[in-house]
Amino acid sequence: MITVKEVSSCKERKEFLNFPLDLYKGNPYYIPPMYMDEKKIFGKNYVYNTSCDSVFFNAYKDGVIAGRVQGIIQKDANAKNSQKRARFTRIEGIDDPEVFKALMDAVEAWARKNGMDTMQGPIGYSDLEKEGLLIEGFETPGNFVTTYNLPYYQKHIEALGYEKEADYTGSFLYGPESEETLQEMQQLVDFIFKRYKLHFGESKSGADFLKKYADGIFNLMDKSYEGLYGTVPFTDGMRKLMVDNFGLVISPKYSAIILDENDRPVCFGLAIPSLNKAFQGTRGHITPGVAIRFLQCLRKPESLNLCIIGVDPEYLNRGVSAALSLAIMKMLKDTPTLKYADTCINLEDNYAIQNQWKRFRRDTPKRYRCYVKPLVNQSKADKA
Repeated sequence: MITVKEVSSCKERKEFLNFPLDLYKGNPYYIPPMYMDEKKIFGKNYVYNTSCDSVFFNAYKDGVIAGRVQGIIQKDANAKNSQKRARFTRIEGIDDPEVFKALMDAVEAWARKNGMDTMQGPIGYSDLEKEGLLIEGFETPGNFVTTYNLPYYQKHIEALGYEKEADYTGSFLYGPESEETLQEMQQLVDFIFKRYKLHFGESKSGADFLKKYADGIFNLMDKSYEGLYGTVPFTDGMRKLMVDNFGLVISPKYSAIILDENDRPVCFGLAIPSLNKAFQGTRGHITPGVAIRFLQCLRKPESLNLCIIGVDPEYLNRGVSAALSLAIMKMLKDTPTLKYADTCINLEDNYAIQNQWKRFRRDTPKRYRCYVKPLVNQSKADKA
């Protein structure tokens, strides 16, 4: 027997947070989130509470937790796009179609009750959260900032009437094939920089980088991400959240920002050392062992996560992104421990970023999908 309960008690919140940690125990490809960060979604003062309504459900099979889901109404996104959409995210469940049906029935009913006519997901509060359902690359190393799920999720969700709305790809980028490749790229970048009076920004530390460039980066992100799927305008709270999250791990060594003659950012890329080895096989808690491995990941990274990249639309067709590609190639070449850079998640129809990676030797083993389903017809059926 399947029952679904809206999460309200401390016990139910703990079950919601712990369920994926139990489900993926022993899975080498699952990287858990930091537990203390996940707990914040239940806080009264959580940064997204001013712009979103949300609900959490747990599913139980014969009295034992068997799945979970979160529903979100992103009011800023709906206002921006003139839509009445709800989002589902943090969907997890055992391999049982009835569990998935019960969870999605509950979150769809909540959405209709609040006047929504469409459900989309998996997608969180904003594009700073994990997006998409993994549909290819189940035995590929995951990373700290993207989704991992088992193959049966796709089957169970699509059986409920959900159809593809957007796909993302995840690629591994490798260092330059030869010194000649770097020289050719350098010549191209020198020409572009001279023609458009550009230069790389400099900083002494991660804190100095953020102090100098954070405001310009956020403004550029709002400008360059405006038309992309699932994005919302950055609020002050989101900006603070991002600075807090990156503050400990960002380094000028793995970051690049390109400025115009007035020191205005026109292109940037933020990468962080992969923290997989620090959290793999854990439950996301910061223990002494995790802290030691965390520092090891920062000192001798095996891969980079390319977390955020932005280009001023005015410069998209001027070849400026070649400078960012060159910077990434140099990072891979000059750091002996680095094996590859993980692009994390890129929209398949974001041709600017997809074309940028064509300059690299790369593999693209991972694919993620966001789904959509109309709720209006279902609502009418329920009343019939």
